[in-house]
Amino acid sequence: MHPYLGKFIPQLVEVFLRKYFRRGQTVIDPFCGSGTTLVQANELGIDSVGYDVSAFNALLCEVKTAKYDLPKVRKEIADINQKTRAALRKDLQSSLFAAEPRGTYRESAPDMGYLNQWFDANALNELLTFLSLIDSEAYKYGKLLKVILCRAARSARLTTHFDLDFPKEPQTTPYWCYKHSRECYPTQEALKFLERYSVDTMRRLEQFDRVRTNANVTIYHSDSRQATFPRHQGVLTSPPYVGLIDYHEQHAYAYALLGLHDNRQDEIGPASNGSSQKAQARYKEDIVDVFRRLIDTIVPGARIVVVANDKANLYGEIADELGVQVEGVVQRHVNRRTGRRSNDFYESIFIWRAPRSSAR
Repeated sequence: MHPYLGKFIPQLVEVFLRKYFRRGQTVIDPFCGSGTTLVQANELGIDSVGYDVSAFNALLCEVKTAKYDLPKVRKEIADINQKTRAALRKDLQSSLFAAEPRGTYRESAPDMGYLNQWFDANALNELLTFLSLIDSEAYKYGKLLKVILCRAARSARLTTHFDLDFPKEPQTTPYWCYKHSRECYPTQEALKFLERYSVDTMRRLEQFDRVRTNANVTIYHSDSRQATFPRHQGVLTSPPYVGLIDYHEQHAYAYALLGLHDNRQDEIGPASNGSSQKAQARYKEDIVDVFRRLIDTIVPGARIVVVANDKANLYGEIADELGVQVEGVVQRHVNRRTGRRSNDFYESIFIWRAPRSSAR
């Protein structure tokens, strides 16, 4: 539905959901990210509750797990793309006879400073035209349309084709493209991405609709260090990795376009804080805080499955502080499929059993 750095693969989630949960039970993901645990739990008839401090993550999870009237979705997607094209044609025709430059909607997003820096003027006008129609037409599935918009914006940024994950500065001149092995030019349009991802999104919704169940999915835009967790039968999560990813920054274009509230100061272990001993100590303290709160409401003896990059070897200490029984630790090699990241990457899967007298 939308690219997301640091997510775990659905097949991995499915293995542990099948092993440790049954239909009608509830699994909690306190760092739900792009919603993989929530989607896979629904497929298996398992209720799920997800929490994330990022407003965009919460929006993405909500859109991915919502129940849709598919014919209406298809109609709304076709309608907004048709109206976007029509508005752009009208804008172009008007500009031929006016002193003002193109860009009818150039003031319709909250953070124009970021947008003007990272997008070509033509691409930005196409994105903002699409955005203005979402807001003005009051589509039933406006949140879904906003995710399509953000996915298109990610691809339309002024960055090299091979570095969509970690762009450091706008690319405004031709460059040698390692992805295509030729000279490429900065992107100057967004409409083709809006239409391409509209088709792809519809296909994904149809695929999920064939396998989804009526299991409940609840999503909270919330800091798990402060959340009130319900009674549950276990945890399956992939916490943020200390000093590796800035989860708000990777979707900066979405925050700029949609005016979402930025809570990056509340991220646990962000890359901007580094991985010093001090940063590791703060990370461990925050992770322990979250899992202690989860253990307070878990069924005694239930499983907690944690997928983490543990280069700093913190999770053994975390398990000790929590008083959980370590049933196993599995090392998994991660195949990096995008970008120019060729170095090996491993993550650990920690399988814990909660204390027998954990619940209050």
